[in-house]
Amino acid sequence: MAFRRTGILCIVSGPSGSGKTTLCRAQAHGNECVYSISCTTRPPRTGEVNGRDYHFLYEEEFLDRVKRKQFLEYAKVHDNYYGTLKSTVVGHLQEGTDVLMDLDVQGAATIRKCRDKAIKDAYVDVFVMPPSLKELHDRLNGRGTEDEATLNKRLDNAREEIKHWRDYQYLITSGTPTQDRAAFEAILEAERRRSSRLVS
Repeated sequence: MAFRRTGILCIVSGPSGSGKTTLCRAQAHGNECVYSISCTTRPPRTGEVNGRDYHFLYEEEFLDRVKRKQFLEYAKVHDNYYGTLKSTVVGHLQEGTDVLMDLDVQGAATIRKCRDKAIKDAYVDVFVMPPSLKELHDRLNGRGTEDEATLNKRLDNAREEIKHWRDYQYLITSGTPTQDRAAFEAILEAERRRSSRLVS
């Protein structure tokens, strides 16, 4: 018997530098899922492209979209706004395409509480845990994109975010990129086989 399925909305959280964005982008490349590009008011980093990495918005434009209720979720993180447009998510789910999103714990908590049945039925969340705070420090420092004050702020935020790992359905303790991807693929494959997602 042939089945089709509805899409998965997979939220991936973890401290900055845990590898969550890399994980989502790698999985979405050439597979049956898409990476949802967030909007942000922070300035682009070197090499980042508008529409590929983020939708970079001025704060006034972002807040206008908030007023018009265009965001599925939004939050202020590291003094900048981040948000996910509803329009980039719902259509994919209805078509049976999985949507991957990397969100901070605030954003994940907002979507977790969403009462929309399509979102609730599609929802899965994964927390990516760094192997240690020292390793996280080394990863962030290796980027070369933050000064010492910003790096320390991200580490302070990481300590708080890590406290929320039990709120998530799945946990990946980050190892090598290959190990992380294999663990993530196993979670997605199991979720795709849930009978509740299948339509005959």
